[in-house]
Amino acid sequence: MKIVHTKGQVNIDDLTEFLQRDLNRLFQERRQEDIQIEVVSNEQGVQITCPSLYDSFLFDIQLVADDEIHIIKSEHYTDDVNVLTLEDIINNLLMKYPGREGISYIGEES
Repeated sequence: MKIVHTKGQVNIDDLTEFLQRDLNRLFQERRQEDIQIEVVSNEQGVQITCPSLYDSFLFDIQLVADDEIHIIKSEHYTDDVNVLTLEDIINNLLMKYPGREGISYIGEES
């Protein structure tokens, strides 16, 4: 699990819209495959799925406090090339939202 502390409040709707806008395009550019990724918000955060290929979520991004995000990667697909590609894209996108200057800490926890 990746933990991100931000310097300001994170809004789930804004984060969902941000990921929906860029995630599929970046993934398809990188993988050169017509695979559709779904970004869906829920009460706790955002889930990233691909129902056409995977039975469960790929990433679960949870807002655990106004300024703390947990990014949980599904344990079922850890070595899958699509998931590894998505992980890299998500990491890069989170450097843009809320922005590098808006992040106070990024860490890993097992």
